[in-house]
Amino acid sequence: MLREDIVNNKVISAEEAVKLIKDGASLVIQGSGGGVAEPTLLMKTLGERYKKEGHPRGLTVVHSTGLGDKKEIGMDYLAQEGLVKRDIAGHLGMAPAMGKLILENKVEAYNFPQGVLSHMYSAVAAKTPGVITKVGLHTYIDPRLEGGKMNEITKEDLVKVIQLEGEEWLFWPRFHFDVAFVRGTTADTKGNITMEEEGAFLEATTIAQAAKNCGGIVIAQVKYLAQAGTLNPHLVKIPGIYVDYIVIDPEQKQTAIDFYNPAFCGHVKVPLERIPPIPLDERKVIARRAAKELFSGAVVNLGVGLPSGIASVATEEGFIDQFTLTVEQGPIGGTPVGGVTFGVAYNPEAIIPMDSQFRFYDGGGLDVAFLGMAETDREGNVNSSKVGGMLAGCGGFINITQNAKKVVFCGTFTAKDFQCQVGGGKLTILSEGKVKKFVQAVHQITFSGKYARTKHQKVLYITERAVFSLEEDGVHLLEIAPGIDLERDVLSQMEFKPVVDPHLKTMDKEIFS
Repeated sequence: MLREDIVNNKVISAEEAVKLIKDGASLVIQGSGGGVAEPTLLMKTLGERYKKEGHPRGLTVVHSTGLGDKKEIGMDYLAQEGLVKRDIAGHLGMAPAMGKLILENKVEAYNFPQGVLSHMYSAVAAKTPGVITKVGLHTYIDPRLEGGKMNEITKEDLVKVIQLEGEEWLFWPRFHFDVAFVRGTTADTKGNITMEEEGAFLEATTIAQAAKNCGGIVIAQVKYLAQAGTLNPHLVKIPGIYVDYIVIDPEQKQTAIDFYNPAFCGHVKVPLERIPPIPLDERKVIARRAAKELFSGAVVNLGVGLPSGIASVATEEGFIDQFTLTVEQGPIGGTPVGGVTFGVAYNPEAIIPMDSQFRFYDGGGLDVAFLGMAETDREGNVNSSKVGGMLAGCGGFINITQNAKKVVFCGTFTAKDFQCQVGGGKLTILSEGKVKKFVQAVHQITFSGKYARTKHQKVLYITERAVFSLEEDGVHLLEIAPGIDLERDVLSQMEFKPVVDPHLKTMDKEIFS
């Protein structure tokens, strides 16, 4: 009779689950952009409840990555005025409807580094004071700049500068969670959860621990239900003692695009040569030049967008197996999947929790990281989080760029209507971009050149026509592309003058062939 009560109490419908959330609650949600390990049904049903009943109101929602597919799922299910009071996120660019509410000052919003929020769950679970880290110092996360606040109505400071052993640190006091949404693949009737079809585990375990130790409730969405005692304990990622309720979604997709791709979770190894090569254009030029910074045995991170082309180049040119690619969401080895489902990988060698991955990153474990750049200024600062009217945020960018031994920023030299022709061993500018990306001062500091110089970090900025480095006295121009005029195509298209290396080199012609 007792076991039957446990089963009946744990397995409930999505509609019953969201009715457990009270007005003003703090809700923490597992998941990553593109529907990766995201409890989509729970979020959708919560939005539907609010639309019908006008409750729950005034939620604080915490998520360490972006949630959504840039169309309709994820946080966009909750993008209804009054439902969410405060959004604390590692990334905001996956949910345009929620982004609109934030830009209209209808939702308070904070953007903090993905790894900081990832580690916050452990702090909440263990009831330590909070997260103490140098990640974010001298960037827009620093409360002496913007404090991670994303609009005018967001007033409260959630991060502080402290002194510890004579050094500056950032301190995030511990959060509180009333409800957690987590996701797995299979749950047994006692609530033990496995993740055999997931391409990333994220922080499922620590999120559940955190909510449970706050006296909150943990609601798990899964695809399958199994009898208690039938799951392999080695595969259980969330023990049943952490789980209060289980919601079954037989239509649960592995990602927003794939119902199930066995190559994402290691069940099948696909031939990587089947991945089509990228065309010979400015993006491939940048990827080819950036790939020259790789070396045998390197542990590497590739950012979303243009840097993901480096994996394609390495696959096409036959040296993908000479280094190890990692993704902040947890995959190690294989080839990261680009686009909206960034966060999983083809043929991973291992998948570890995201908070574990960030511990390795924050401690300097990455040999080289390749990230995108929207703007760069004379101090070597980089903006990748605030571009025009777009609401994006930092994601794992700050953790990664601040702590990797070497950072390579990748981007086109100018933007908006830029066109070029690549071939014959040279680059020809057909139409110059209307927006200069090398500016006097970036609109938002996502990477601090000044802080990087104090740590003697190796930093490169690679574009299709020029390569720069960060030195003690500023930004140095090291290389220009064949076919490019130094004054007309480089210096005149910058708002500041770099130090031109007296031994200025021409980029390898093979890159343009």
